[in-house]
Amino acid sequence: MPLTKLQFKPGINRETTSYSNEGGWFDMDKVRFRFGFPEKIGGWLKNSGANFLGTCRALHPWVALDGTQYVGVGTHLKYYILEGGGFYDITPIRSTTSAGDVTFAAGADTLNGAINASVESIVVDSVSGFPITGTIKIGSEEITYAAIDSVTLTGCARGQNGTTAASHADGAAVTCATITVSDASHGALDNDFVTFSGAASLGGVITAAVLNQEYQIKTIVNSGVYLIEARTVASIASITTTNGIAATLVFANSSDSGSGGSSAVGAYQINTGLDTTIAGNGWNAGSWSRGSWNSATDISAPGESLRIWSHDNFGEDLVLNARDEGIFYWDKTNGVSTRAIFLSALSNPKSTPVSAKIVLVSDKDRHVIAFGCNPQGSTVQDPLLVRFSNQAVPQEWEALPTNTAGDLTIGSGSQIVAAIETKQVVLVFTDVSLHAMQFLGPPFTFGINVVSENLTIAGALSAINVEDTVYWMGRNEFYAYSGQVQRLPCTVRDYVFNNLNTAQLEKITAGSNTAFGEIWWFYPSADSAENNSYVVYNYMEQVWSYGSLERTAWMDRGIVNLPLAASSDHFMYNHETGFDDDSTTPSSAITAFIESSQIDMGDGNEFVFINRMIPDLTFRDSTATSPTATMTLSARNYPGGLYLQTQAKSVTRTSTTPIEQWTEQVNLRLRGRAFALKLESTGVGVGWRLGTPRVDIRKDGRR
Repeated sequence: MPLTKLQFKPGINRETTSYSNEGGWFDMDKVRFRFGFPEKIGGWLKNSGANFLGTCRALHPWVALDGTQYVGVGTHLKYYILEGGGFYDITPIRSTTSAGDVTFAAGADTLNGAINASVESIVVDSVSGFPITGTIKIGSEEITYAAIDSVTLTGCARGQNGTTAASHADGAAVTCATITVSDASHGALDNDFVTFSGAASLGGVITAAVLNQEYQIKTIVNSGVYLIEARTVASIASITTTNGIAATLVFANSSDSGSGGSSAVGAYQINTGLDTTIAGNGWNAGSWSRGSWNSATDISAPGESLRIWSHDNFGEDLVLNARDEGIFYWDKTNGVSTRAIFLSALSNPKSTPVSAKIVLVSDKDRHVIAFGCNPQGSTVQDPLLVRFSNQAVPQEWEALPTNTAGDLTIGSGSQIVAAIETKQVVLVFTDVSLHAMQFLGPPFTFGINVVSENLTIAGALSAINVEDTVYWMGRNEFYAYSGQVQRLPCTVRDYVFNNLNTAQLEKITAGSNTAFGEIWWFYPSADSAENNSYVVYNYMEQVWSYGSLERTAWMDRGIVNLPLAASSDHFMYNHETGFDDDSTTPSSAITAFIESSQIDMGDGNEFVFINRMIPDLTFRDSTATSPTATMTLSARNYPGGLYLQTQAKSVTRTSTTPIEQWTEQVNLRLRGRAFALKLESTGVGVGWRLGTPRVDIRKDGRR
């Protein structure tokens, strides 16, 4: 019999059944289409060995006039600048105390009664200086406790921080690593960061050097008290790991009875945000311990919404904003060792916004634009108000006849969700509409028009501008704008939106991979709270693909040679390099596969018999010595039947064959009314591209 070519339409299609999609592809992971044919995507390597704190959801690259390459990195805990492989913390300081406003208290005592290695309540002689919850040390064992009842430490977890639970004698020393910090109006939240200076030794092992460093606040006790855990002297950056801060604790002794002196100062960084979306307002909204007991939570309050950064360049400097907080400015000339400051701290500020949802710089006319900010003369945030600075003066926002500062109000929707600059206009998304904001010049400066109503956007991060076309993911559709809005025909729409964690839509992030003509959206699947899946639109070939990958932020090649992405493991990865996964040591294989829909002859009345296959597969650029992939042909009798059903036992229902570069043909015995092709690779250093395989196929009767 003559050979039959297996030719498939490019792109994945999950809008129909597998049988009705004959001649197409039906399932895949980590495979793209190029020139109509499927190939394995490129691998990823760690950008450097350095970690960052928090979940990164914002990346912004630029090049300074001296050629230095920078990437702004916004996480829910910090804002960094990535330069030369290192992360430099430029998180703004929101307030600094006066000398002596901050005091410290440490606790140390003795056991009142012997304990064995399993008891969970520990009695001490006195709890003076002990915080309401914390970490203690008896001998070499570290123990955490949850509460204090009179002189009893309750809810004890034994053998913490790699130590071993043990028995301890009556009168043994009990030392505490948790330090109680008092500041009458600290304004801090759990997980905030504070840097102390000017503090004196408490008299024992809690020395001045131990106190005078940056700390992450462990617990907020009340508006005037919080807890930290004393550690050996080390910068936060040097002890940042994939699991957070790996601190070596310092446990106070009986001599640590001081308060830190009258010169202690605390510098508080801006409140941290959340790394997950909390739905709604009111009691039980927000993360545990945020706010006072039994109080309602306002997700618009600092620290109570998913932390999303917006950032843009003003020349070689950086303007940045944490959603619903202030606008900040980082001056490149001061170097990466200096923090960003409030925009209002620049010389001669005028009516700078105190809070905003989004900030960007209009490149053409050099206006800083704040979306969803407070009006001039008020501190109350208006979620539909747009304000813009005087031209080329980022700190001057007072609207005067002599400048170009001013404001606009969007007339539809309840809040501004996203804003993105494209050719000639700035697109402004509300929760129900799209508007185009355009520079007009004095006296009006900017005008704004409705582009489309009754459309949606998933979140502030889900839009991307590529080659003067803006693509975005809505709540149930994909869209594009290049002068007018169009809904993108999508062959995986139901597959994506029916498997989406709708409570975490704000985490969806868009990125471009222009070397392959692709738009990527990373999203959390229905069973995940974090981005673990992706969907890709190839705008050059107008086809779709999808797969699984944990990425929380993405930026295209440009100032860097390869796409750069942030992962939930707190590393940055360079993509499209090699074919392996560098998140493990050593690098591990990437499992990639693609599977076709069912194929039959005629209308499927006849059984077919396949006894030979000639693959068409190239392993070009693979680094493995002998790269291989697995090609599987599977047969069915009926569209709803299993490939592995037991009819026709004399003929193999599934044929799986390793394919090498020089595999000429494969002999097999396969019978059914329909069959499907699957190609999969699981080896290290294996890259591949599929062409047009051929099969020796013939009709084989109706029974």
